[in-house]
Amino acid sequence: MKLSAGIEQAIHSITMLCGLSRDGVLSAAALAEFHGISTSYLLKHLQALSGEGILETVPGPKGGYRLARAPEDISLLDIVLAVEGSEPAFRCQEIRQRGPNPLPKSTFIKPCGINRAMLRAEQAYRAELRKVTIADLIADLNVTDDGTIMERGCRFIALNERNATSEV
Repeated sequence: MKLSAGIEQAIHSITMLCGLSRDGVLSAAALAEFHGISTSYLLKHLQALSGEGILETVPGPKGGYRLARAPEDISLLDIVLAVEGSEPAFRCQEIRQRGPNPLPKSTFIKPCGINRAMLRAEQAYRAELRKVTIADLIADLNVTDDGTIMERGCRFIALNERNATSEV
């Protein structure tokens, strides 16, 4: 399974937004700058995350993005589904019903073993992503980081955080 680069960008952006103050926001341009990525590409994913209630969008000149939910209430699956959509990665085209001398459709009442196996794998994959939250990733970083990564992010937030009220 191959996920788009937008997944990594979305997860890193969300973890960065965890460092904001209560009324703080970061612009899409600031998030893109920090991660060295295209603002327009990231903006598409930030809007999808906002549409799913993961991020809150604050409009205006002091606007930007902040978390709409607590980090412990945002799973990796939530992010993947917001960015990639809810369709399964494997989509059976039922090719066994094609080719020379095809059998009647009534022969194929149940999904084939390939489809069932792929869907079970997808369910397992989604179950694992559902178990990991943004809070878990932050906790892991606190254990594995010698302070260098966190300090870099904190410095950037201090320079780029905008103070926006929750009034829209």
